[in-house]
Amino acid sequence: MKGNLPPKKLSLMEKGNMELKMPPDKVSCSRLPVLGLGAKRKLDKENAPEPKKKRIRGPGTAVTTAGSRPRVSTVATMPRAKKQEAAQKAPLKTGPWHTTAATTDVKSRKPISAVSAPKPVSGVSPTTARKGPSKRPAWDVKGQLCDLRKEFSACQVQTEALTKENRELKSQFGQAEQQAKTLEAENKVLIGELTEIRAQAKQDQLELGKLSARVQEQEERLHTQEGLIQSIQEERLHLQEERRNLAARLEVQEAQLQESMAALAKSQAEITTQAALLAERTEHLHGLEMERRYLHNQLQELKGNIRVFCRVRPALPGEPTPPPGLILFPPGPNGASEPSTRLSLTRPPEDRCSIIGGLPGPPVRYDFSFDRVFLPGSKQNEVFEEVSLLVQSALDGYPVCIFAYGQTGSGKTFTMEGGPGGDPQVEGLIPRAVRHLFSVARKLEAQGWSYTFVASYVEIYNETIRDLLACVGGAQKCQGVEYEIRLAGPGSKELIVTNAQYVPVSCEEEVESLLHLARQNRAVARTTQNEQSSRSHSVFQLQISGKHMGQNLHCAAPLNLVDLAGSERLDSGLSTGPGDRERLKETQAINSSLSTLGLVIMALSNKESHVPYRNSKLTYLLQNSLRGSAKMLMFVNISPLEENFSESLNSLRFASKVNQCVIGTARANKK
Repeated sequence: MKGNLPPKKLSLMEKGNMELKMPPDKVSCSRLPVLGLGAKRKLDKENAPEPKKKRIRGPGTAVTTAGSRPRVSTVATMPRAKKQEAAQKAPLKTGPWHTTAATTDVKSRKPISAVSAPKPVSGVSPTTARKGPSKRPAWDVKGQLCDLRKEFSACQVQTEALTKENRELKSQFGQAEQQAKTLEAENKVLIGELTEIRAQAKQDQLELGKLSARVQEQEERLHTQEGLIQSIQEERLHLQEERRNLAARLEVQEAQLQESMAALAKSQAEITTQAALLAERTEHLHGLEMERRYLHNQLQELKGNIRVFCRVRPALPGEPTPPPGLILFPPGPNGASEPSTRLSLTRPPEDRCSIIGGLPGPPVRYDFSFDRVFLPGSKQNEVFEEVSLLVQSALDGYPVCIFAYGQTGSGKTFTMEGGPGGDPQVEGLIPRAVRHLFSVARKLEAQGWSYTFVASYVEIYNETIRDLLACVGGAQKCQGVEYEIRLAGPGSKELIVTNAQYVPVSCEEEVESLLHLARQNRAVARTTQNEQSSRSHSVFQLQISGKHMGQNLHCAAPLNLVDLAGSERLDSGLSTGPGDRERLKETQAINSSLSTLGLVIMALSNKESHVPYRNSKLTYLLQNSLRGSAKMLMFVNISPLEENFSESLNSLRFASKVNQCVIGTARANKK
């Protein structure tokens, strides 16, 4: 509670002071009667404004409201001498140990009005107190003034004491406020600590709950472990009993082991003997295989490295029946049981007139001898049986080349590829040869050989190479791609066709799909001799590579199966239209390449220094399979019809020349 008095209207003491300060002449000059002191105080109290109420707050103290009519403290009611003595004797209580007493003293004190005079002693009226021992009369103004001066002096002393006390109370109040702030800060710290302690207590309580649960769990686990220990002890007793039994059995087993070790040593000795015997027999088997290959090659050489087979196709439905005696098959020296090797072609009498009289001349007979002649009734399997040994030479490392030659419509494509529909009975040499090679290769795996196969299929049309495995949809789709014959690499003698597809194959089904694709893409056209004539040379190549890791042997050789284009004589009537001129160009290219093939074979037979391989794309591509280290077989196919007599005769004459050639001894490509 503030001790400063608010600036109100002048109180009675201030007015008295002013009167005392006035000159004596002004005071004494007034002779008017003075109003009673009680009435004047009453008037001053009525005119004085009501003092404002103030609330004084402090830490730990109640709110004190200052009213408009304060009470006078006990000090104000005491006599002046006693007040001074009490003020001097009362010690000033300060410090932290007297904070509560000071605060309580401040609370108990009431505001003192500066206007009110000290209350008289009980039983004495205010008028009597001012007048002293007796009441002065109203006309004794000077006496009254003296009384008032005495009273004013007493009030001044009282005011000084109250002012001093007020200053002390302010000091105590400031200290109390500072102490309250300090206590409030300490209270906040203690509240924070209390909050932390409560949180810690809550956490400790949770931890205690967890620990209790854990203790309970450990107790349960201990109970379980005790049961487990008991069961383990029981099992231990059981295992000890079993151990004694096993020890007994171990003694028996050790005795048996000793016997087995002795038997094993004996068996190892036998195995060593058997291994040596197996190695010896394996070496012997390898020697037999090499001897078989050598004898097989000797047999093929005795048959000739260039062999010619002749095959006469049967008359097809819708064709005229051949006249009797046009083609004859004379029996061999051993009779009809021996396979036929000779063929006779007889010119009909109507084709030749005598010079004298123009009468028909006598029939002319042309006799030919080949390595084998297949009659019109021969089956595809009979033809392949004669070729299978030659095909197997490719697995032994010898280059093999098989041609099908003849006029258009003589059955070359049927001999090489087979008939339509996929009938196994009419399969040609190509699918049968591939199946035979895969079968023999699987058998040779047991002897340590492993083989890889890579297939390619190209055609040579008008001295232009086309890839039958890349041209989907016919020859028109292959335009813009150039195919050239090049060496496979530096130092290599193997020839390949650039940009052609070389497909690794591992079974017959993969090769059959390639043959089906090539059959769709091959160039065919209608001629005067055949509705669907092959107008290109088709070359199916199967690169074979074999190795024997045990003996460190390697061999590689190609198998070439060639279906030559149909040969025809040039007809001057073909040059009338654009299509006929195209057929004429095809015929010229076919005959030129076939002539080059004959020249190459003749040059090889005559051991000439220059062999014209490059005169034709066909001979240039097949030169490694035509040289002296290769084995070659030519099928000459002829038609049984009388209208094809001239073409059949030309084909037989060409084949007979080839059959008379001897190239040399074949050599296997082995490393």
